[in-house]
Amino acid sequence: SCAMNIDGVNTLACLCKVDKSSEAPLKIAPLPHMFVVRDLVVDMANFYAQYKSIEPYLQTADGSEVLKGTEYHQSKEDRAKLDGLYECILCACCSTSCPSYWWNSDQYLGPAVLMQAYRWIIDSRDGKTEERLDKVNDAMKLFRCHTIMNCSKVCPKSLNPAHAIAKVKAMVTA
Repeated sequence: SCAMNIDGVNTLACLCKVDKSSEAPLKIAPLPHMFVVRDLVVDMANFYAQYKSIEPYLQTADGSEVLKGTEYHQSKEDRAKLDGLYECILCACCSTSCPSYWWNSDQYLGPAVLMQAYRWIIDSRDGKTEERLDKVNDAMKLFRCHTIMNCSKVCPKSLNPAHAIAKVKAMVTA
């Protein structure tokens, strides 16, 4: 994606409006606390590995393979529960604005991945809800979130990762 830090805010360059009348210099930098590959390009390997670790796809309760061409129906109400979750484009703006992710990116999953974990946890078509909850129920994976809310402030899609994380925390502590 075109995610970067523009004037101190993580955002997408393609969506960032620049005030042409301003004479102040514009500061453009790579996403913070990520290894820089070159110029504004950061290494997203760890971020994508964390995303892969949550197994972001439908799974059956018995572990059998989801059949290709099979439709898994869902009520309108259940489908509506996924609004505000599936729209994430995995740009990492939220995760790289999170101090907990800065300090523990090797273990803490970060806002984007935890929001996607919640998306699969509450999907009525998925059969691995408990296993998914068990997988994220860890002091370093889920409970490293300290509700600072930077993630929700910077999301270019106006999503609320902090709310999703709070929901997952409530589910594992219920």
